[in-house]
Amino acid sequence: MHKFLVIGLGNIGSEYEGTRHNVGFDVVAAFAQKHQMPFATERLAAVARVKWKGNMFVCIQPSTFMNLSGKAARYWMEKENISLDHILVIVDEVALPLDKLRLRPGGSDGGHNGLKSMQEELQTDQYPRVRFGVGNDYPKGRQVEYVLGRWSESELKVVRLKIEKTIELIESFAQVGIANTMNEFNKLTIHA
Repeated sequence: MHKFLVIGLGNIGSEYEGTRHNVGFDVVAAFAQKHQMPFATERLAAVARVKWKGNMFVCIQPSTFMNLSGKAARYWMEKENISLDHILVIVDEVALPLDKLRLRPGGSDGGHNGLKSMQEELQTDQYPRVRFGVGNDYPKGRQVEYVLGRWSESELKVVRLKIEKTIELIESFAQVGIANTMNEFNKLTIHA
């Protein structure tokens, strides 16, 4: 059985629920829900374990807050003995439009504090991540308010479809590998 660590980045607390910055949490929650696996509060994270087609997915929502996400990621990688190429980080991305997803095998943190923490803790920027486009429709200097803001009704239609696509992407990543999954999902434009 292959084992994967799926890390949704976000912040704990009701004030952050449904915000753009918490879309990583929303994706892993939807993935676990699809497979009818509940989350349990464990060390540094809420954790759900999903078995699917000979694969085990350890899905985590770090309870460390965004800026220390790497601590939870490193702990769970070591605890579950999961290699770097079998982790998948789901993160919000203002540099991508709302209708896009990007799977990458590595790359810079792009100014994202969650990815910055991952890089510090893992000592590399070469780990797979899904950048979930949230758009950048905000005035100069208002990025924090934008990412901590909630989706509009019109955005939510696209977001729900994209979460479903991201679940397919996670399953594809486990079944056919990163290169084939990138070929299939990186070119998609997702409309409601």
